[in-house]
Amino acid sequence: PRLPASSACRIRQTIAGSGELEKSPRSDPGPWEVLHRHRRSWVWNQFFVLEEYTGNEPLYVGKLHSDVDKGDGKVKYVLSGDGATSIFTIDENTGDIHATKRLDREVQAYYTLQAQAVDRLTNLPVEPRSEFVVKVQDINDNEPKFADGPYLAGVPEMSPLGTMVVQVAATDADDPTYGNSARVVYSIIHGQPYFSVEPKTGVIRTALPNMDRETRDQYVLVIQAKDMVGQMGGLSGTTSVTVTLTDVNDNPPRFKNYQFTVLESLPTRSLVAKIKAVDADIGSNAEMDYRIMDSDGSGVFNVSTDEDTQDGVITLLKPLDFETKSSFSLRIEATNRNIDTNFLSLGPFSDTTSVKVTVQDVDEPPVFSAPLTKMVVSEDARVGTSIGRVSAHDPDTSSNAIRYSIDRNTDLERFFNIDALSGVISTAKPLDREVNSVHNLTILAIETQDPVQIGKGITLVTVLDINDNAPVFATDYETLLCETTTPGQVIQTVSAVDKDEPPSGHRFYFTLAPSVAGNPNFTLRDNKDNTASVLTKRGGFLRREQPVYLLPVLITDSGSPALSSTSTLPVRVCDCDSDGVALSCGAVAYTATGLSTGALLAILSCIITLLVMVLLIVTMRRRRKQPLILEEERDIRENIVRYDDEGGGEEDTEAFDMVTLRNLNVIRDPNVRRDVTPDTPTFYHYPPASRQSFKTLPDNVVFREFIWERLKDADVDPTAPPYDSLQTYAFEGSGSVAESLSSLESLSTDSDQNYDYLNNWGPRFQKLADLYGNGDGDTLYDS
Repeated sequence: PRLPASSACRIRQTIAGSGELEKSPRSDPGPWEVLHRHRRSWVWNQFFVLEEYTGNEPLYVGKLHSDVDKGDGKVKYVLSGDGATSIFTIDENTGDIHATKRLDREVQAYYTLQAQAVDRLTNLPVEPRSEFVVKVQDINDNEPKFADGPYLAGVPEMSPLGTMVVQVAATDADDPTYGNSARVVYSIIHGQPYFSVEPKTGVIRTALPNMDRETRDQYVLVIQAKDMVGQMGGLSGTTSVTVTLTDVNDNPPRFKNYQFTVLESLPTRSLVAKIKAVDADIGSNAEMDYRIMDSDGSGVFNVSTDEDTQDGVITLLKPLDFETKSSFSLRIEATNRNIDTNFLSLGPFSDTTSVKVTVQDVDEPPVFSAPLTKMVVSEDARVGTSIGRVSAHDPDTSSNAIRYSIDRNTDLERFFNIDALSGVISTAKPLDREVNSVHNLTILAIETQDPVQIGKGITLVTVLDINDNAPVFATDYETLLCETTTPGQVIQTVSAVDKDEPPSGHRFYFTLAPSVAGNPNFTLRDNKDNTASVLTKRGGFLRREQPVYLLPVLITDSGSPALSSTSTLPVRVCDCDSDGVALSCGAVAYTATGLSTGALLAILSCIITLLVMVLLIVTMRRRRKQPLILEEERDIRENIVRYDDEGGGEEDTEAFDMVTLRNLNVIRDPNVRRDVTPDTPTFYHYPPASRQSFKTLPDNVVFREFIWERLKDADVDPTAPPYDSLQTYAFEGSGSVAESLSSLESLSTDSDQNYDYLNNWGPRFQKLADLYGNGDGDTLYDS
């Protein structure tokens, strides 16, 4: 609507297609506004700016103008708000608004700004502040996108035409309220003629009926979404949809015929064979149950389903015998467990097969007519008494002869024998029921033609009892008799046991032995219940007179013939308190300072043992103190003098000090050693020679003289220990004025060894050749 004539300020929109001017929904009053109503001098509307503008110049948005502005430059226009100065600028003189940056509606769809006209000099507002919106106008710059793609979907096989598979959805970031930039249509690029898609909804449906999973179970579709309602120039996006045909039970199981061979020795519950009904379906649609419909061996076989493989597992329920039946015929049915009623017309969903099982003969061990045989024998049977017979036969058609034997691991003491041909078992030793009442024998039946084939049977031999054990006391009784006991008092009740085992139970009779039947001290009363009571005949028993009484009791059993034995009951006389509790029993302990003979003997034997041990320790300590060699005769060894300097002879002045050798003024006696003084004469006689003083000799001669003295000390007296003393003097370095220090030169010239061959060994052995090669005219000072 048009403003009244009093409105003086207007905002102009110069963008084409901006539409009618609109009223501002609100206006902010300036600080100069008073309580009475002023006339509005701003007129504003919504500006539109095209997004993605790519020009080189700032984009003109619109113009602000106030009627107060007379064009004399006194009015200044100010822009603030969302994006002011950073995106939008205003010419403060003319009020022109420009966009300096490229705008994207998908980032921000509109900007809210505030405009104000102020006096340039006073900076006071001449118009109230007003708010307006710059809206970014959309262009088609975003293609449709499938946020949930790629898709996975499934549809049952054999589905009718037009069955919904899945719905896809694409979104377009453009403005759905402006134009067709966000209006999307769908189409199928790849996947025809099997599937189709609805253009507006994106619902994918089957395009062919009765698609078979067993033929092809997976399809990959490519779906396109295009904006601008699919018109030319629109943008598009694609996604993939993988459609899997799920299985339905549309295939019945199918069998083939089977034939198997099994050994007759196969144990029961063992696997005979596996059969398989082929079903093109999968999962629960391929599950099936097997059953035996007909068989010429009732109850011999069983069939069940292997839940993992859906195989039919045939197992053996009864033992096979080739000689009785050599083959079996079975008819087995397989039926789908889960039948879909929608596909009953494709049935029946079951199938049958014929299975032939052939039994293969094997060489079986002998079989006993009775796996367990029971026999009885009296324990007083004579050796060689026959107690029974076992029988076994060869189950094979060959019916080989059999020999019998006893597994001696079950008859270690060889109480029994068996006849190898007849199987008659007899006793080989006397038997004792009280030691072993039952013998568990393992009998072996062995084929004579094939000793590997061995059958086993069990024979239980029960030994019958005879009365061959006399009764005895049930336990070792300890009978205590108080000195204050009165006549006729029961002091003990005894019972008996018997190792025998009469069928009707034991019956024992008790009496005193005839030798003590009339004794004045005790009497015996048979209680008729396999017990007897011992009573006193008198009182006044004294330990000092007799501490122990021995009472023989005669016990007789009721066997046939009856057996009896005499057991002795000891009765100890005790000192008792008023309640009849024994305080001390047996012999009276007399007070004495001495010890008994046994105690004295024990103490004496301990003392003797201790003395012997002390003597042994002293003797051993004395032996240890005696050394093998007296301490005074110390092991004096010749010092080993070693010269192993690796230097340049005399040119190496740091190796050792030659001054020490030059000051050897005293010529020592060559026959005197520093460590020992030998009493025996020397075996080698060195030719005496007048020696010059060490001070007047050259350095090399001084050193040689010193070494020579040492050599003679080591060589001339072989009787002085140590006899294996080693002297090593090595020559090192061509510059040594002492030349060789080898002790080889000290050997006697009387040696039979010829060393002339050293002259042929070259310069390195020339010194040895000079020393040993010509021993006639060499002297000490030759060099």
